[in-house]
Order: sequence, then C-alpha cells, then structure tokens
Amino acid sequence: MGNLLSSPVPARPRLRSLLAGPDPVLAPGAYDALSARLIEQAGFDVVYMTGFGTTATLTGRPDVGLLSATEMVDNARRIVAAVDVPVIADADTGYGNAINVVRTIQLHEQAGVSGVHLEDQVMPKKCGHMSGKAVISTKEMVGKIEAAVAARRDPDFVIIARTDAAAVEGLGAAIERARAYAAAGADLLFVEAPRTEADIKTVADELGGLAPLVFNWAEGGRTPPLPLERIAELGYRLVLFPIGTLLAATAGIRTFLDTLRRDGTPSAALPALPAFDEFTDLVGLPEINELEQRFAGE
Repeated sequence: MGNLLSSPVPARPRLRSLLAGPDPVLAPGAYDALSARLIEQAGFDVVYMTGFGTTATLTGRPDVGLLSATEMVDNARRIVAAVDVPVIADADTGYGNAINVVRTIQLHEQAGVSGVHLEDQVMPKKCGHMSGKAVISTKEMVGKIEAAVAARRDPDFVIIARTDAAAVEGLGAAIERARAYAAAGADLLFVEAPRTEADIKTVADELGGLAPLVFNWAEGGRTPPLPLERIAELGYRLVLFPIGTLLAATAGIRTFLDTLRRDGTPSAALPALPAFDEFTDLVGLPEINELEQRFAGE
C-alpha cells in the first residue's frame, strides 16, 4: 500500500520483470484509488486503470470518449499514489494526433504510471466491446506508436499497442495492423475483442513471436471467457480484468440501497459490510494516527 512517507520501490522495472516471467500477469481493473488499494491488498501484482470504469465513475456515462487526457491522467495519478504495485493505464487513442500522443505519454510518465495502451480507433472512441467503432489508418497509428516510443523518457515505461480493427476490418486485418505496430516499437500487442476461441488462438499463433500479447478478459464482453490455464497455454502474457470490480461495486451498492429503501434503515445490510474500524484501517488511518503522534511537536 502506498504510504504517505514511504519511498516507493520503482514500479516500472518490476512490471518489466513480471512480464518476462513464466506466468501470465493478472491485472484487475481499478476505477479509483480505493479500488486500486483493494486490488493490491488482495495480492495482485499489477493494477489496471480501466477507462470504462473511470468514465462510469467520474461522469456516470458510458465509455464513448467523453473524458479528456487530463481527466484520465488525474485519475491515474491518484491510483498510482495509493498503491506500491505497477499501474497500467488506458490512454485511449492518445487524445489526438501523434503530437498529442507525445504529451499523453509524458503526462502518464510524470504521473508515475508504469505503462499505457493506445488504440487505433477514431476519436471519439468507444469501449472495445461496443458496436459502431471506427479505426484510423494503419499508417497513422504507426506514427502514433513511433511518437509514443520517442516520447518516453524511461525505457522501462511499457507501451502497449491495441487494435480494434477485428470488429471493423476482420481478424486478418487486425493481425496485420498488430504486426506493423510491433515494427513501430510497441512493447506488447493487444488485439481487442476476438469473438471465438479459434480467433484467440489465431492471434497467439500469428503474433506470439513478435511481442508479448495482451488478453482482455472483459467481464460480459464479446471475447469468450477462457480459463486462465488455456490463456497461459496460448502464450498470452498480460491478462486484464477491466470491469469486474466496477460491476461488483454496482451490485453491492444496489443491494444496500434496496435494503435501505425497503426497511428505512441499513441495519439488515450491515452484517455483509466491512466494519467501520476495518474500513478505516483499510484506507490507512493507523498511519495517520502514527504520523500525528510523530509530528505533534511535544
């Protein structure tokens, strides 16, 4: 957990080391600092800042490109400050052309993020598992990836190239785009929303030798929910679980509010909730109490 006065262990080399390890790296989605803390406390080594969840929690709206670069980076900065594990952030399309991508990469580096993924959708983008997407040309996206690689100042900062072309141009076109993005310098390749296990295997067979691959285990999305053993067998290195925490929180809040509405008080819901003291411990009150004593000036 990111303590107020601790000197954090550099996260970016740790992410590189994890990605080079023998097992897939699991990265649940965090939509805010609290969900990120819960992910870290559950024992996961990487936090993924979900753009879908960030949009939903900041605006109450769907993931259709409503947030700006600064709003997304601000959320990433708060998440990074809350945890000690590496954070990978959704950087959407880079928020403009290749020059905008340069600034996007620099802002995320300054925020302490360990890596981002950039996608080849037309702005305003849509969630990768929604219909109605459009993609820019391969040439334009190659320029964006090249700009991202040139912009980073820390060589351990991870750049993930995502293509949404499978739903628009077909899986073969998406694979060819991913090849071009690898040649442009992307560290990992992310073919979004393959529709069948055969498609998932084709992606692995065609691209696995070029760069480590990302599998987006989008809860309720269009990609089949493969077992982790099969994902590992196919050679995927990074597995994202983008919205499960958001859906779980939504379900929990609904249940609580239903009880409150029905009974007029939340008493019946309290046994299923964390105790007050447990929650204040979770968010770091013991550290605050210790620092208050340390700096009391007496």
